[in-house]
Amino acid sequence: MKTLAGWHVDMEFAEEGEKTKAAAMVRLADGTEVRGHGNASRHPSDPEQLRVGEEIAGARALMDMAQQMLKKAHDEIEETTGRPAHPLTR
Repeated sequence: MKTLAGWHVDMEFAEEGEKTKAAAMVRLADGTEVRGHGNASRHPSDPEQLRVGEEIAGARALMDMAQQMLKKAHDEIEETTGRPAHPLTR
């Protein structure tokens, strides 16, 4: 199997009190940069586990990017075929 493309996702986190923010970015082969954002909040009574907040916020940032990339692919299919495309949800 040949590798046609490779993507590297950059992810940054910011912690402030009980809140974690994540920002993700990937550059696609056509030069498009897709950026996603995600947040997580820790309940004050929960123990402090920064890794868990990062995992939740990071996953939400990736889900944000995934939705944008599905929309981009959907639009490109419609543009190429000239017909309405089926919604891409998975």
